[in-house]
Order: sequence, then C-alpha cells, then structure tokens
Amino acid sequence: MPMEQVNGDNRGKVVLYALSTCGWCKKTKELLEELNVEYNYIYVDLLEGEERNEIIGDVKKHNAQLSFPTLVIDDDKTIVGFNEEGIREALS
Repeated sequence: MPMEQVNGDNRGKVVLYALSTCGWCKKTKELLEELNVEYNYIYVDLLEGEERNEIIGDVKKHNAQLSFPTLVIDDDKTIVGFNEEGIREALS
C-alpha cells in the first residue's frame, strides 16, 4: 500500500502516519485539508508483513513512542498527536 497523496498547496514534504480507526488522525487530516496543504498519508494499521515493518521503522525515526498521528514536515519537524496550533504554525 503506497502513500496516498492529497493535493493542495505545496508547503514542503508533509507526511502523515495515521491509523484508520484513530479519531485524532482523522482530525489531523481534516485540518491539513482545511489549510489546503498538499500531503501524503498512510494508514499503518492496514499494512502487513515487510511493508508494515518498514513503515513502522520510518515512524520510529521521528517518534520513538510509535504513537499516532505522527506528522513529519520536510523530514525535519515532527508533530505527534493532534496539535492544531503546532500544525498551523509549522505550515504557515
């Protein structure tokens, strides 16, 4: 399952690691869409096997606790959990 892309304004590389059943993940996606941000996302809980292991490894590089949502901006800034103010600030 490759990353899904959502079109919008390019504000750098924005990647959301989420769970398909997570309400906070859904709120993060809704906020990104409200801000018209182009981003990629993947539902980690829907992955299997080696693909799942690889993506979990990617998440742990940015968030050792492996909690969701994990939003990574330009492979540099990580926002863990639904932090509306932090997301707005990071993408303004």
